[in-house]
Amino acid sequence: MHDDRTLVEQRLDRVLRERIRPAVYAESVPLEVAVWHAPGEPVPVADGLAADYRPARVGDAWGPAWGTSWFRVTGTVPPEWAGRTVEAVLDLGFTQDLSGFSAEGLVYRPDGTAVKGLNPRNTWVRIAAPARGGERVLLHVEAAANPLILPPTTALGDPLTAGDAPLYRLARMDLAVFDEPVWELVQDLDVLGQLMHELSVDSPRRWEILRAIERCLDTLDLDDIGGSAPAARAVLAPALAAPAHASAHQLSAVGHAHIDSAWLWPLRETVRKVARTAANVVALMDEHPEFVFAMSQAQQLAWLKEHRPEVYARVREKVAAGQFVPVGGMWVESDTNMPGAEALARQFVHGKRFFLDEFGLETREVWLPDSFGYSAALPQLVALSGSTWFLTQKISWSQFNKFPHHTFAWEGLDGTRVFTHFPPVDTYNAEFTGRELAHAVRNFQDKGVARHSLVPFGFGDGGGGPTREMLARAARLADLEGSPRVRVEKPAEFFARAQADYPNPPVWVGELYLELHRGTYTSQAKTKQGNRRSEHLLREAELWAATAALRTGFAYPYQELDRIWKTVLLHQFHDILPGSSIAWVHRQARQTYAELAEELRALIASAQRALAGEPGAGTLVFNAAPHTRSGVPAGGAGFVAGPAGDPVAVREQDGGFVLDNGLLRVVVDARGLVTSVYDIAAEREAVAPGAAANLLQLHPDLPNNWDAWDVDPFYRNTVRDLTELDELSLVVKDDPELVALRVVRSFGASTARQVLTLRAGAKRLDVDTEVDWYEREKFLKVAFPLDVRAESATAQIQFGHVSRPTHTNTSWEAAKFEVCAHRFLHVGEPGWGAALVNDSTYGHDVSRTVRPDGGTTTTVRLSLLRAPRYPDPETDQGTHRLRYALVPGADIADAVREGYFINLPERTAPGGAPVEPLVRISDDAVVVESVKLADDRSGDVVVRLYEAGGGRARARLSTGFPLAAATETDLLERPLPAAPPHAVSDNGVTLTLRPFQIRTLRLRPARTG
Repeated sequence: MHDDRTLVEQRLDRVLRERIRPAVYAESVPLEVAVWHAPGEPVPVADGLAADYRPARVGDAWGPAWGTSWFRVTGTVPPEWAGRTVEAVLDLGFTQDLSGFSAEGLVYRPDGTAVKGLNPRNTWVRIAAPARGGERVLLHVEAAANPLILPPTTALGDPLTAGDAPLYRLARMDLAVFDEPVWELVQDLDVLGQLMHELSVDSPRRWEILRAIERCLDTLDLDDIGGSAPAARAVLAPALAAPAHASAHQLSAVGHAHIDSAWLWPLRETVRKVARTAANVVALMDEHPEFVFAMSQAQQLAWLKEHRPEVYARVREKVAAGQFVPVGGMWVESDTNMPGAEALARQFVHGKRFFLDEFGLETREVWLPDSFGYSAALPQLVALSGSTWFLTQKISWSQFNKFPHHTFAWEGLDGTRVFTHFPPVDTYNAEFTGRELAHAVRNFQDKGVARHSLVPFGFGDGGGGPTREMLARAARLADLEGSPRVRVEKPAEFFARAQADYPNPPVWVGELYLELHRGTYTSQAKTKQGNRRSEHLLREAELWAATAALRTGFAYPYQELDRIWKTVLLHQFHDILPGSSIAWVHRQARQTYAELAEELRALIASAQRALAGEPGAGTLVFNAAPHTRSGVPAGGAGFVAGPAGDPVAVREQDGGFVLDNGLLRVVVDARGLVTSVYDIAAEREAVAPGAAANLLQLHPDLPNNWDAWDVDPFYRNTVRDLTELDELSLVVKDDPELVALRVVRSFGASTARQVLTLRAGAKRLDVDTEVDWYEREKFLKVAFPLDVRAESATAQIQFGHVSRPTHTNTSWEAAKFEVCAHRFLHVGEPGWGAALVNDSTYGHDVSRTVRPDGGTTTTVRLSLLRAPRYPDPETDQGTHRLRYALVPGADIADAVREGYFINLPERTAPGGAPVEPLVRISDDAVVVESVKLADDRSGDVVVRLYEAGGGRARARLSTGFPLAAATETDLLERPLPAAPPHAVSDNGVTLTLRPFQIRTLRLRPARTG
């Protein structure tokens, strides 16, 4: 047997490309075309339909970047086409291989009803099947000139810089006969040809398929493709009828269209992408009752409900029919590294509640295929949201270490486990190619003990979702020798079967760290800062509004808070908060965060005025932090008598300064660098010998790929210590409550201005850094080399903290050269440690060196700013203000407390009497994360708290109001079936918590009068 497989493959490729595929539409007539170019932003559909159109033709240029053009196409089905299937073929000038990343269109009937989307792989609109002949055709196309945004840099990512040159030319506007037998032949040959290519050379099945294809091509008349297609298909039929082996891997196929809520397009364009995709999907369901489509992100369905109610009505029909399946349980597919604790909980609250309210569905699958790593807090939140399963694919992108399982139990921070699956197909945009299916089988890590995996199929990001071609392939692959078995079904059906198949899966403990996209902890600093500040302002607004509502009858702003929360949650999407979207997205995000901050501050001030009452002789200090501060209780307000400790002293020394508040003695040398931070009580130096802290360092930053996303390890090979000094001066020196130094440095085109402050009674050195940042492809960090041998570094995450080794014994530890932390990162050894706390920084790195004296230096660095050029060429250019502080002698409890303090500054208002907190907790290890009124407007108080130290806790929760009942609930404020009501005594309850356990309590005030 001679090896002529390559010749057959080459022959098949050419015949498909040049003869068979073009014959699907062998007969066609042109449509008449007219166009109206909408000025500015997209217009309502009614305006587009009624616009003043002018004649146009194929070949015409259209579309400045981000513009919208409306095309009207008209024509008549030729009488001789009677009895045949007729379709309109509408090609806007697509780039064939980039479905969803360039021009897109949505087709409308004359009454404004959406028909389906137009995309590079989906250019057809069914007109009649069969046609009578003579039908009049009138369609409108809303065409979006979304630019193709490619690296290394582009101005197309913002209409302010994109220019007005047209980007596209109409390629085809025809009526055509759809030759179904030819189309079916294409699908037959695609499936068999791709399967053949993946089978081993010595496989008899491969040669059987090869000979069948060869005979098929011999049978086909190249001068009469349509006439000979049925005979050619008959030749292939036996090869397609051969059943799969009993042991074949089983693939659950779930239709999907992963739509980034913003990325290389703005939020407003995502609204239209969702409408196009949903219209496509429901139309496909009409023709294919077996088709099942899963859609995540409640926000996207909410957009559909608001902007395209007629499409949303069709979606509701298909949800009721079981074909359109909401999944995910979150408001958006959010980043999970950087959202705060309460925000990550609210992702589930608002997402799950939307699906319940709109469809009566309790989603069980958490669907996050594309987020950039997964917090160890997630399993507990999944369980507390009423969900059961978790799915992602992104971990397959890791740079260095292949994850050892595809199906496993993921154990989170507190010990909660969730059944988890990573699709081994390694894509969430599958097309059922032979390569994809073969890879899924080869790649599956749990062979021998499990045999089920999931494959999400469909074009995402505006590509229109699944296609009829994909469903045709799935049907052929349902039971085909040499291939895994493919079953189109709901995600829940897959998970139930997979869990039954694998009842005792292996366990993975802790975070799912993505060994890629580490730069997303730092890119677009203002977006991250806006998120952090919005989260804390929301905490304050809910706390003080709830307190004022119970104490004064203040009108709790339910609607305003709901709207603001959803806006914040939207901006936690995994390409917005991580800083990996185009300039337009982040420009709008900065504006949105500023507006939210103004609104939230007004809500806070209004509630505090209601609580403060008539102005008295003093000034009330409001403390929204979960710990007592300056004598003011957590969640309350009181009067502060005077300085919190001994006066702060300052003296000059060798061109620098020494600051001393009785707790810390800080030396700043003539270079403006911190060379000593002495813990007086512990008689312990924090700064490593010969080193300097608060050292700004600059690295080159040009990753191999994915500029805004990635930081590659080689960036560390080159570093510039920024020690040149422009100014060192005392800015506050005669105030007994604080001393402040000003340090100014220039470097490159940038300037850093820092104020170092030591306050009376504070065992921390505060640094307020303002940077005028105009570097390109640089990475700015600030280093704190500490005299401590820390075997691990403890980073705050949502509802607790994780400890990561500081060594690089294995490739798994070495891969974590940049990590995420929230309010604090702590390093220590038995008996003493130190923390760095911050108000808006997420990226950190920790390293260890052994000094000549035998001691160990553990260097903790905060990642302050980056300057990638793609997809936003102006990333972070401008002025930034970042605050952080060194806390020597800190244990974990100190780090938790100081982290909240730096993010929740005290607020003052004139008032006559202190404000008693709504709740008090007897143990500082139990942290109150939120206090609010119940979403059902019952007047109940909802308190979410957690154990923050990593140990067991027993605490009493006392209320500042008469307490009638206390009920344990899930995140959605629904009673937990397994948790009986708490015994209430003296307006309080006693709680026990396991390490890092989250508890949500619904407290019913006793009604009086």
